Amino acid sequence: VQLQASGGGLVLAGGSLRLSCAASGRTFGNYGMGWFRQAPGKEREFVAAVNYNAGRTGYADSVKGRFTISRDNAKNTVYLQMNSLRPEDTAVYYCALQYGSGIEFYSRGYAIWGQGTQVTVSS
Repeated sequence: VQLQASGGGLVLAGGSLRLSCAASGRTFGNYGMGWFRQAPGKEREFVAAVNYNAGRTGYADSVKGRFTISRDNAKNTVYLQMNSLRPEDTAVYYCALQYGSGIEFYSRGYAIWGQGTQVTVSS
């Protein structure tokens, strides 16, 4: 499986963006997926995760109520809808595929990573 993230860009504070992560390979629907982000000078941090069938999701406290993760297994794609963006959301956002089918909050639970897409929120 390979992952290709897209949808990043420059947005004003309070605005919205939707990130997409397209997966190649026929086993996408068997695995949980997640989004992480890394700001300059900071460690990569968990943002959101969804289990294999979109029945469960998990979010970092910093994005709860503002971001929504979803997936379309027919399209082999996972999404991250980001609303009410803040300057502190500025980072490179990475999608990743888990080893398992559930929810993982830690990067060690992820087997495959996409290349990242830059999100910049200006005040």
